[in-house]
Amino acid sequence: MTFFSDIGAVHYLFGGAGLLSLLAFGALILSPTMGSFGRGWEKAAAAFLSLFVLIALLALGFGLGVVIVYYWDDISGILG
Repeated sequence: MTFFSDIGAVHYLFGGAGLLSLLAFGALILSPTMGSFGRGWEKAAAAFLSLFVLIALLALGFGLGVVIVYYWDDISGILG
């Protein structure tokens, strides 16, 4: 039980937000994609492309976050 007591509330919030985002992706993007096609290879290709877009968006968000953290002094100077 000491492991869970060491984790702060912020980590639970980010974990919950990540889980909610994955559930929303599955329900709003992946599920309709899989239902739109009849053949197995079409479903596999659509699922692959959907996951590829998800990974690309995650990488873009991570890269943007790294840039913001790296240049935060300049950004905060511009914003005042």
